Amino acid sequence: MKRLMAFGGIILGVFILLGLFLNHTKLFLNIGIIFFLVLATYDFLQKKHAILRNFPALGRLRYLFELIRHEIQQYFIANDEEELPFSRERRSLVYQRAKKTLDSVPFGTRHIITEEGYETAKHSLNPTHISEKESRYNVGGPQCSKPYNASRLNISAMSFGAISKNAVMALNKGAKVGNFAHNTGEGGLSPYHLEEGGDIIWQLGTANFGARDKKTGRFDSAKFKDKSHHEQVKMIEIKLSQGAKPSHGGILPAAKITPEIAEIRGVHLGQDCISPPTNPEFSTPEGLLQFVAKLRELSGGKPVGFKLCIGIRSQFLSICKAMLKTGIYPDFITVDGAEGGTGAAPLEFSNRLGEYIDDGLSFVHNSLVATGLRDKISIIASGKVITGFDVLTKIALGANLVNSARGMMFALGCIQSLQCNRNTCPTGVATQNPFLVRGLVVEDKYQRVANFHDATIKSFLELAGAMGITHIDNIGAWDVYRRDASGNNVSLAEIYPRLKPNALIEQHADLPKDYVFHWNQAKAESF
Repeated sequence: MKRLMAFGGIILGVFILLGLFLNHTKLFLNIGIIFFLVLATYDFLQKKHAILRNFPALGRLRYLFELIRHEIQQYFIANDEEELPFSRERRSLVYQRAKKTLDSVPFGTRHIITEEGYETAKHSLNPTHISEKESRYNVGGPQCSKPYNASRLNISAMSFGAISKNAVMALNKGAKVGNFAHNTGEGGLSPYHLEEGGDIIWQLGTANFGARDKKTGRFDSAKFKDKSHHEQVKMIEIKLSQGAKPSHGGILPAAKITPEIAEIRGVHLGQDCISPPTNPEFSTPEGLLQFVAKLRELSGGKPVGFKLCIGIRSQFLSICKAMLKTGIYPDFITVDGAEGGTGAAPLEFSNRLGEYIDDGLSFVHNSLVATGLRDKISIIASGKVITGFDVLTKIALGANLVNSARGMMFALGCIQSLQCNRNTCPTGVATQNPFLVRGLVVEDKYQRVANFHDATIKSFLELAGAMGITHIDNIGAWDVYRRDASGNNVSLAEIYPRLKPNALIEQHADLPKDYVFHWNQAKAESF
């Protein structure tokens, strides 16, 4: 309705302007006046909109400006650092690196480097050169027979359905060319994920899309086994929760479910597709780990892990206790931050639930160290990763690898129009509208995805080298600093104190009180 009202205002303005500019004839001006009077009469008599009733015709300018408010803000008002969730500076950096254009800045930093929260690293007078071999990491614990040698930076979870088929294919071909991995998202393993030959991390969401029995909606072992043995599938990730909307099941309206999406997800046409907030295959920490072991066996020994956003801390420690009790270990844990992205989420869930990535990541790393499990499990971090410094920071806090979703979307051409939840994405990334999808040309965009990945990894390695680091796994929380409210530069190790190996098991006297409290609350048998 707002668009129609704004459109009416635009037509009115066009007629009036034509009449003014073509003053040698009164035709357009007369048509404009007639249109204005008809529109004003309609607005004066209608009863739904008070502004139009009180200010006939002219009130439509409000809807026009409201319609283009975001664009006006983005193009004419906001400076390079103001926009959210990603500033113009950060978006521009991705565009420049994706296109291989100039990505340097003139005249010094524009940041206020003394403001609270500003992060930096200390450089060395003896910088090093880090081998490109350090840009990769083996994922696979002691119970995994087919470990995967992954890039330090990979594509985070985005489902076919949330993004277009062209976006999926461009991402996957970029992953193929750049030798990194592409997470499918919870929507299932589609033909478009497999068409270009890139490495795949198959995410199994709470509805088990792609490995789902249509009649019962439960997990189908035969379907999973068949698909997980595909050569491109390198890892399997069980989704427990997502940072942008933790503990909330997604809804795909029936109107958006095409026969193709229904087949891929294993759902029925003509019915709303509602994802449960939890997976029906398990309800306890022990059950989760048994499911991990089951998937690892069915997949032939490929790395299996789970993704979560940290909420109630004792529940994660319950999983740690279950590992100790059962002897079953996931090969990796993906930690998502509350600042993570999504195509659509309830405002309260997006804004008010879940832990910030640095808080959650540090907690997971510390918990695994303090229970003697860290050397068995890889950690992947996701949450607004765009630059080489973002990669550095997450690894300093305990991650082995990082994932990026919106960074990869920017590389595809996303302009942050904030229309992901309306199926109207103008760049063809987050839409199923065929007309808009055709605008995203796979053969052009895939190379930009590969370029962005390569440039970000290069930046990360150069930063680490400038700090005098010789091996990536030596980067720690003492290497990154954050300005506090008093103006002091404080290391992340001081903000997030490091726990000693086995400290929780042995109940060390210097354990922080919150760890002691949550450890005592945790139970392997229940969340």
